[in-house]
Amino acid sequence: MSVDPTAPLLPRDAVPLFAALGDSTRLSLLSRLQDGQPHAIVELTQGSGLTRQAVTKHLRVLERARLVISQREGRETRYVFDATGLNEARSYLEMASLQWDRAIDRLRLFVED
Repeated sequence: MSVDPTAPLLPRDAVPLFAALGDSTRLSLLSRLQDGQPHAIVELTQGSGLTRQAVTKHLRVLERARLVISQREGRETRYVFDATGLNEARSYLEMASLQWDRAIDRLRLFVED
């Protein structure tokens, strides 16, 4: 079964994405990956104060949320930023905003009548 990338993100599907974005360590990793270059776990661990295992765990969460892509290069796995998850979050927030705008408009009409 393939996923339609243009289909709106359902609330239950948005939870892992926003949970991944809701962690300061993962946000820090994302900011380090936004240069578009693949980075090895060793590079991402340097200066973070985290173990390789902890960084790997956070990167897997980001990968499941479609915020990073892993690329195997020999014995090493490199990670690169993937905008797919952020685009999904943006679309979801735009959809939610539109729904709230419509609800407020309906309420305004009801109150003014």
